[in-house]
Amino acid sequence: MTIAIDFGTSNTVVARWNEVTQEAEVLSLPGISQDLGNNLSLIPSLVYVENAAYQKVIVGKQVSDRGLDLTTDSRFFRSFKRGIGTKVQGFLPELDGKQITFERIGELFLTQIITSLQEEDKTESLVLTVPVDSFEAYRHWLGDICQSLAVEQVQMLDEPTAAALGYGTIDENLLLVVDFGGGTVDLSLVKLDLKPGQNPGSRGFILKWGENFFGESSGQKPKTARVLAKAGQNLGGSDLDNWLVDYFVEKQGLTKSPLTTRLAERLKIQLSSQTEGSEVYFNDETLESYELALSRRSFETILKEKGFFQRLDELITQVLQQGKREGITTGDIDAVLLVGGTTQIPAIQAWIQKYFEPEKIKCDRPFTAIAAGALQVFSGVEVKDFLYHSYGIRYWNRKENRHSWHTLVQSGQPYPMNKPIELILSASVANQPSIELIIGELGTNTGGTEVYFDGDRLVTRSIGAGEIAVQPLNDQEGARTVAKLSPLGNPGSDRIKLQFYVDKERFLRLTVEDLLTNETLLIEQAVVQLS
Repeated sequence: MTIAIDFGTSNTVVARWNEVTQEAEVLSLPGISQDLGNNLSLIPSLVYVENAAYQKVIVGKQVSDRGLDLTTDSRFFRSFKRGIGTKVQGFLPELDGKQITFERIGELFLTQIITSLQEEDKTESLVLTVPVDSFEAYRHWLGDICQSLAVEQVQMLDEPTAAALGYGTIDENLLLVVDFGGGTVDLSLVKLDLKPGQNPGSRGFILKWGENFFGESSGQKPKTARVLAKAGQNLGGSDLDNWLVDYFVEKQGLTKSPLTTRLAERLKIQLSSQTEGSEVYFNDETLESYELALSRRSFETILKEKGFFQRLDELITQVLQQGKREGITTGDIDAVLLVGGTTQIPAIQAWIQKYFEPEKIKCDRPFTAIAAGALQVFSGVEVKDFLYHSYGIRYWNRKENRHSWHTLVQSGQPYPMNKPIELILSASVANQPSIELIIGELGTNTGGTEVYFDGDRLVTRSIGAGEIAVQPLNDQEGARTVAKLSPLGNPGSDRIKLQFYVDKERFLRLTVEDLLTNETLLIEQAVVQLS
């Protein structure tokens, strides 16, 4: 069985490839999935930890069915995807003698889903989707989870690229994907290279795991999805929920809690289909009551005051400028695909219509396109992508009297790389026992967002243009040493050669050679797990 998982901040979608119909189909997992009709099943990305020591958790719809998402219990987690692979500052609880991290919660959530899948049928191949703006630590975390699974093949694919494949477009080859979910907004310009009459939604040819049979035997070439431009921010529907809570805190003295966040989310969903919305809650045991009412116009005013549309304008400008460097104009784009629950908000659809004609905009597969499209990597689609982030090493900037970063691998570099980038280093002091480097993944310098705690909420704040978010990959005890020198090093001559290489899964790998002894100290070691 070939499975795709679109792990989302608010909801998660699981799809499989149906060998009989030759199409992707969304799966409903008993007790975990929420069935919304029209063959649509979503798994709420919710976790309640019953016992951390024994890894006993409740996930998905089971959490909301028991009302566990309405409490301030420290065992309840939502929006935890936003904290994975980031250095979030704030309080994380210790439960049952175990220190809890967002990575651990995410692992328990995904493991529970995959275990449920294995009970139905053996999963042979798995593809996981990731946000455009995700750092390597997030991808590496996903890879670590998959190491313990009895799955023969695992792949990762950027969410907007998967969406471009999942919409099943036939006549449109140049696509702009606007993927706006609960935690991130990602824009991607994707070119589908198809033969005339070839449907991206059909399999077309068979891949045997580890062997490619469609190449020599049939003469067919794989369909290609080439990523031409992309941009993303840590900005999503959960931020809108928090803004609504903040609005009612100010206007009505509302208390910030999981309950009021849930009510705000429901109100937001109402305003996608009607111009006036209200949510009423009454607890007959505690006599606690809330009444939230808001118009669509007032909601849009809140979004404007938060600079929401300005941030979207900046993102789409980035993508269109990248496309312009490829010789592409706005008029060349065949279709705009809206993906994610947040794109159902009328104000979002009105915003995109400022840039494109309504007939080019498609929004009929907002929840299923990513998971369905991700399955295409196992059915003959070759994805050609580039690095959204740069990689560099930290050094002391004497002029500015602070640490700065020297870029080694530039953003925009296609991967896997054709050849590694080399760096030669010498010892800096006499009898030097080792050489240490702090290697980092550098975010874009066009501004962005970062995640932090506000009480028990995960929220975001803007990073101004020109500021670069950096995530060190090996800045921890025992991981900074890239070469132990034996014999000891001395200044005056080149001592080690470093080769940096980005593989097909976008992991930065490092090979280290001692030039004095001709000994290879590391061979294509993933930097994020140097030890």
